[in-house]
Amino acid sequence: MRRIGIDVGGTNTDAVLLEGDAVVGAVKTPTTADVTAGITRALADLVRQAPHARDASAAMIGTTHFTNAVVQRRDLDHVAAIRIGLPSGASLPPFVDWPDDLAALVRGEVIMLEGGHEFDGRPLVPFDTKGMREAARRIRAAGVTSVAVASVFSPLNASCEEDAAAILREECPGVAVTLSHRLGRIGLLERENAALLNACLIALARKTTRAFTEALRASGIAAPLYLTQNDGTVMLAEVAEAYPVYSFASGPTNSMRGAAFLSKRDEALVIDVGGTTTDIGSLRHGFPREANNVVEIGGVRTLFRMPDLLSLGLGGGTLVARAPLSVGPASVGYRLTEQALVFGGDVLTVTDVAVAAGLIDLGDRARVADLPASLVENALARIRGMIEEGVDRMKTDASDAPLIAVGGGSFLVPPRLAGVSEVINVPHQAVANAVGAAIAQVSGEVDQIFQDLSRDEAIARARWLAEDKAVEAGADRTTLNVVEVEDLPLAYLPGNSLRTRVRVVGEIAR
Repeated sequence: MRRIGIDVGGTNTDAVLLEGDAVVGAVKTPTTADVTAGITRALADLVRQAPHARDASAAMIGTTHFTNAVVQRRDLDHVAAIRIGLPSGASLPPFVDWPDDLAALVRGEVIMLEGGHEFDGRPLVPFDTKGMREAARRIRAAGVTSVAVASVFSPLNASCEEDAAAILREECPGVAVTLSHRLGRIGLLERENAALLNACLIALARKTTRAFTEALRASGIAAPLYLTQNDGTVMLAEVAEAYPVYSFASGPTNSMRGAAFLSKRDEALVIDVGGTTTDIGSLRHGFPREANNVVEIGGVRTLFRMPDLLSLGLGGGTLVARAPLSVGPASVGYRLTEQALVFGGDVLTVTDVAVAAGLIDLGDRARVADLPASLVENALARIRGMIEEGVDRMKTDASDAPLIAVGGGSFLVPPRLAGVSEVINVPHQAVANAVGAAIAQVSGEVDQIFQDLSRDEAIARARWLAEDKAVEAGADRTTLNVVEVEDLPLAYLPGNSLRTRVRVVGEIAR
């Protein structure tokens, strides 16, 4: 089976063609200010290199589009926030912990209603359906087209959120509704924040996925489009449109999956050195280790499915200051081929240092021949120190661990590092991110509390729900396998309560 994998980074857009387990075409092009144009160019280059790419059965794209929109405060929609939890939960309203500038861009109607549940599943008070209907009419009158709904303890009982969604769809035809229990976990504010972020990105997600589809069509590729997600799997584009937050960390995740595939290792540390940043993570069973703590996106605290990553301001385009010596975190990004010294620019970057040291042959080496040897040596020592510290922070014990080096800037990773048993270089390491996208499978995950069921029954129920989610996302049900099971008895809840998380992974349906 032929698959196309594309990864859009801050500096480069990479595309590969896989036939079975073999990489038969690979291209790297500069990312453009218009991300879609960069994808179109990469696809055109790939088709020229491997014309049978037009016969691919699937195309997988990983993009930083949605993360960048939040970080850069652009292309975000006004959102109506509905909090169901009165009479409790009124002291900290929606958007309370958001950065002021971001909240000003996103905050639309804020509505708080009676309803929600206790921690044991009992209703706090009856859901205010009359107030919900009046709120829906206000939202329609205000012209708001995206709504986020969060209810107290909805992962335990989602009935209030589901009822609110039904009323919204009756009163506001065409409205996009994000329900918090489908994204986050128990913490109300972090779960609500994830829903609000998702809601403000839905219009951009629709526009982006349709532009990606058009880029495929313009390249003569009729394959279905999938978007990669934070856990190293993919969703059909039309399904992913509803959950853009699940693509926030897909770039580094793709690199880790690609590293596992290319190295044939399922347990190792991975360092992905790009043009703008370096990401360090840990593989567990061939997938990124998941973060169990609160993750900030653009200054907003969230709690949903994200890989455990450490990002450093280190890449091929990272700026190097001469006196006093400093490396990063600022970068020239996709303008590397215009601004770096070796390409005729006037900015000293990490790439210039690497060329002067003979680590890589790029551009015109004569343009960095006069860099002082001490500057080059000290800059490389600083880079080594940054990498060693980052690796040490991501290790779970003191023993040496293998490190797989990937990314276009992987030439910066020294062959020997403190705390590392071996540095593993793999073929096609510069496009490992696109390889990771191309090999991605489809997943389904459920994380919820079950009551009055035995442990086996709760796990079986969660597995069934997770499989349904995977099939909806584009998986072949016959190929699904359970890759993670967690269960935690909740002694403070009545009714034999068990928090159960099950994740299943399978191949895309053909």
